[in-house]
Amino acid sequence: MEWENFYSASYEGTRHFTQQDVQTANATGFGAAADDYAERGIDLNEQLIYNKPATFFFRMNGDAMIGAGIQNGDVLIVDKSLKATNGKIIVAAVNGDLVVRRFQQGIKGPSLIAENGRYEPIEVGEFTQFNPFGLVTCVIHIFEKGLLDHHRTPAKKKKHH
Repeated sequence: MEWENFYSASYEGTRHFTQQDVQTANATGFGAAADDYAERGIDLNEQLIYNKPATFFFRMNGDAMIGAGIQNGDVLIVDKSLKATNGKIIVAAVNGDLVVRRFQQGIKGPSLIAENGRYEPIEVGEFTQFNPFGLVTCVIHIFEKGLLDHHRTPAKKKKHH
């Protein structure tokens, strides 16, 4: 153990770990990657959020970005401090509606491109109310759909006698 860390708190978080440090699951079913982290734990806030005060969570509603791997019901981690640049996926308010699209700056101005052929690009014109909210930094895709149902239904209140 290095001397500078000797007097530190017992839990320092996982910020110093990179994605390469996280063990991978063995596709054959052998090995238990989670066992390596059972004692110290993984803080997903530290791993996935770069700027906590500027970070927001959104739930994707729709299929406009399925070509980018974002599906209906996915949780988007959005950083408001990061600027929209060409090719980045953003959340933006367009004429009062929040949309998730790929930002493209062209000669005629910005446009928002869906990753689904059913949707036309949104051209941001002179009279379009356009406010980029933030950059999508991560997508959490929930495989167990029961988790979505659990969060959507209100908890039953216990009756006190």
